[in-house]
Amino acid sequence: MGALTKGPYPSITALLLLVYCTAPVIPKGATSDAQPDTLPSVQGTLPHFIQEPEDAYIVKSNPIKLRCRAAPALQIFFKCNGEWVHQNEHFSQEYKDLNTGLKVREVMINVSRQQVEDFHGPEDYWCLCVAWSHLGTSKSRKATVRIAYLRKNFEQDPQGKEVPINGMIVLHCRPPEGVPVAEVEWLKNEELVSSLTDDNIDTRADHNLIINEARLSDSGNYTCLASNIVAKRRSATATVIVFVNGGWSLWTEWSPCNVPCGRGVQKRSRTCTNPAPLNGGAFCEGMSVQKITCNALCPIDGGWDEWSEWTICSSQCERQRSRECNSPAPRHRGKICEGNSEATENCTDGLCTQSMDSTNDVALYSGLGAGIIAVAILVVAVMLYRKNHSEYGVDVIDSSALTGGFQSFNFKTTRQGNPLLLNSSMQPDLTVGRTYSTPLCFQDSTDKDLFDPLPDIKVKVQSSFMVSLGVAERAEFHAKAPAETFPRDLSRDYCSTMDRRKKGLLTLNGPLSTAKEQLRTTGVFGHPGGRLVVPNTGVSLLVPHGAVAENMSWEMYMVINQGEASVQTLEGCEILLGPEVMYGPPGLDLFCPVAMTIAHCAEVDAENWNIQLKRKTQDSKWEEVMSVEEESTSCYCLMDSSSCHLLLDQPGSYALVGEPLTQAAVKRLKLAVFGSMEASSMNYSLRVYCVDDTPHAFQGVVAAEKTRGGQLLEEPKMLPFRANTFSLQVSIQDVPQFLWSIKPFTTCQEFSFPQVWCSNQQPLHCAFSLERYSPATAHLSCKISVRQVKGHEQILQVYTAVAETEKESVPFFMQTDCTITSQTGPKAFKIPLSIRQRICATFDTANAKGKDWQLLAQKLHLDRNLGYFAKQQSPSAVILSLWEARHQDTADLDSLASALEEIGKIHSKSSPKDQEEPESDFNHIHAGTLCGTDKLTTSDGQHTVAVRWKVTRLSVNRRCEQPAS
Repeated sequence: MGALTKGPYPSITALLLLVYCTAPVIPKGATSDAQPDTLPSVQGTLPHFIQEPEDAYIVKSNPIKLRCRAAPALQIFFKCNGEWVHQNEHFSQEYKDLNTGLKVREVMINVSRQQVEDFHGPEDYWCLCVAWSHLGTSKSRKATVRIAYLRKNFEQDPQGKEVPINGMIVLHCRPPEGVPVAEVEWLKNEELVSSLTDDNIDTRADHNLIINEARLSDSGNYTCLASNIVAKRRSATATVIVFVNGGWSLWTEWSPCNVPCGRGVQKRSRTCTNPAPLNGGAFCEGMSVQKITCNALCPIDGGWDEWSEWTICSSQCERQRSRECNSPAPRHRGKICEGNSEATENCTDGLCTQSMDSTNDVALYSGLGAGIIAVAILVVAVMLYRKNHSEYGVDVIDSSALTGGFQSFNFKTTRQGNPLLLNSSMQPDLTVGRTYSTPLCFQDSTDKDLFDPLPDIKVKVQSSFMVSLGVAERAEFHAKAPAETFPRDLSRDYCSTMDRRKKGLLTLNGPLSTAKEQLRTTGVFGHPGGRLVVPNTGVSLLVPHGAVAENMSWEMYMVINQGEASVQTLEGCEILLGPEVMYGPPGLDLFCPVAMTIAHCAEVDAENWNIQLKRKTQDSKWEEVMSVEEESTSCYCLMDSSSCHLLLDQPGSYALVGEPLTQAAVKRLKLAVFGSMEASSMNYSLRVYCVDDTPHAFQGVVAAEKTRGGQLLEEPKMLPFRANTFSLQVSIQDVPQFLWSIKPFTTCQEFSFPQVWCSNQQPLHCAFSLERYSPATAHLSCKISVRQVKGHEQILQVYTAVAETEKESVPFFMQTDCTITSQTGPKAFKIPLSIRQRICATFDTANAKGKDWQLLAQKLHLDRNLGYFAKQQSPSAVILSLWEARHQDTADLDSLASALEEIGKIHSKSSPKDQEEPESDFNHIHAGTLCGTDKLTTSDGQHTVAVRWKVTRLSVNRRCEQPAS
């Protein structure tokens, strides 16, 4: 037996011999009669497998068990990979099937991980069973054994999406490689997503997740979950944001006319709430407010008809006639006619009178004669008075041709021992009698030609207490008392007067100059951007970084038009609130808008002003671009107290135009008094200027006075001038009567309302001529009162040295860095480029928590007309450009730093879960002080931008001191 088996592995020959040659072994204690029960007749049956081995996977290092069960079977052995398994590794048992009575044999083996790993064949590790009976053998199916695993990395992670509401969402997922193949499930906010409970969701066999129609509730964090018998793997989280684009609501009804009488404004509005933009959806495009002009019916006073014919003479020697109040009849709360509607008179030439008193005629003729004699005596006296004092007069000059501006000024106290400024051999200097900070600059190359010559127009005073410059206008505008809004027919008279002024029909005191020279500055700008400045005019142009394409450059210019052609084309009651500015060249192609700053002279109030931005067309007509109170996607207008900041895409000529809606509308006037000796050393001239309160307008005054050798005698002051139709009076007071003489009745001069209101950046001025009694008089002290009738008043205090030895040849302004007209590259901007790029990258990214460019605009107080920013490629970059233009005169970045700190505090108050996610879409910005060393740091602490710089301005106190290295 041992020779046949040859070792522990059985052979077929040995097994057959075992079947046919070996007598059955009867257990001890059993009789031969029991054999038929234990070995039933199976002579005609092959082994039949009741259980075959099944495929199995080895998890980690745990072995698997393979089982076989067959009947009838004398022996069962396993064969793996073509080789017999050692009989010692078999675990077998035998029992009889109670149903069939057949003997059933069951065998089991263990397969370890090491065995599978050590096998290197063309196919997977496999095993099968072989069963023997008296008639032969039977084989089972092959069962494969594989090592189970699941890799860590997904072949494709789902990607976050921003989808409009009702759009389709498709999230792709390819699980990691594994044995057996991993099954895929989807999680939304850590909860299982099932297509069985939601018909809108489809989880397909290709492992993708499809949401047919996106809903707001579908926003969330989605995760692909892959699992098999070994492990579970989670994909990267994909954030899905379902956004809603804003839609306009219906227009409201038109509001009532805002004035009870005359021309006014009606408004209607709509809101971006149908629906409101959510989750970074687009803001509504278009205007949220519309305005139209309205004309409220004004009261019409009644007027008398013509008298009727006289009636027939009655028996009482009287006849009557009548009239009616129908020309026109009183309407709209107008006054009824004054006077009698009937008249009665004697119709018989006194024949019905019994007697006449002749003394009445005598008294009448005597009175008439005495009156005629008195008038003749008065006329003769006035003529003699004028003849004896013809050498005195008052200079009243309209400086309509002056233009200019100032930014800041430095005045110094007069000193002893300098020659007269009007000496022809010396260059004229301007001096003053007080010390003021901050420099004032102007362009020497243009001022002298612009304001030379400077003619004086003398107006002789005969019998009026005031020198009236426009008596007709004063009578017209003083006819009625002021009211809260324009009086009846004021809009017609007021606007017609303004039209006459614009067309040259309204005679003023005479322009100072007819020159129409332009202030112009140019610069070449490339991709880094830069800034253009017209010195001392309050006008500048910011070209942002990246506005010009790389490897390109543009020669850009900016021009201030100082002529009156633009004024003549304005309509109705409109006036210029600042200079007309043009930038170019035409055809300029930029990637983002430029920021233009223009100074203005209006006290901004939407209830009292209708302020519009206008652009000049090719045929020199003005077209409206936008109203500053309305929202527009074509341009942006930000009104500060003294400047207007514009974001513009199209080059051309622009002007800020205002139309007063009520008498409470105010424009600011700047008042200044200059003095100089006249040709006669005994006479001294005081010149008082009233000019629109803009740097450009005041610059012309400075240039004109420089050519005359003028001396600024008092710090310029501001006067609010109301649109109440009342004139402006200038008077000299407290002149020392024993030292100086001035002609009686010439101490007060007057500008009519249209002259002042419609000056359109052209200065007005009047002059007072004083004569000292003695050459020893070396000082002049007096007051200049400038007041609007039924309005505000300002006092200019004059105290100056007039003698030649008292003067000092020091200019009243100190020139600093005012000749710089263009800057290019990083030095033109306050925000360093690296920090600007980091801010834009952070806030331009849509964020579900709302921490995007809209929050930045809100914190920088630029949160109106958001629709304009929304259409820009980089809203944050445009917001920062507007901030740069608005803060160009300040020397620090405190407001920007404060805004970033507030945003950082808002983010720090969010949920702890958000703070624990280092890969959040929105990185928290920490803003330290932006003086000295400035940092912008993302919340994960991995990226820090540290920028050091030192801002130096002569006109501003240093707010940052950099420690010495």
